[in-house]
Amino acid sequence: MKTPGGILTEQELELMKLVWDLDRPTVRDVYETLLKQRRIAYTTVMTMMNVLVDKGHLKRTRKDRAYVYRPSRPRSETVGAMVKDFVGRVFDGSAKPLLVQLVEDGSLSEKEVDELRAVIRESKKGGGS
Repeated sequence: MKTPGGILTEQELELMKLVWDLDRPTVRDVYETLLKQRRIAYTTVMTMMNVLVDKGHLKRTRKDRAYVYRPSRPRSETVGAMVKDFVGRVFDGSAKPLLVQLVEDGSLSEKEVDELRAVIRESKKGGGS
């Protein structure tokens, strides 16, 4: 099995989100969903999905006359890898400056801050760092 390579581009992530949400879509399913949001060529969607297969982010199997696609990793694992990469590149591996930035610029609501506190408390109880 090929290991997913690299961090997803903005367009690749958009397609991956649709694949996660649509549950084993064909290229046509993804294309028709995207078409509701913006103009895009069917061949562009097909090419991008093939790139995601080549990079190891998607798997495909033939069903009747079309390929059905599924992610090779769960959404949480893929997003986690992207966040880890971002924190590593931008904040030298420390998540604290990211969280401080989000709190200070008002990106997090009070409810979200409370939820983070709860996650941190649970992490400490479970022996996490």
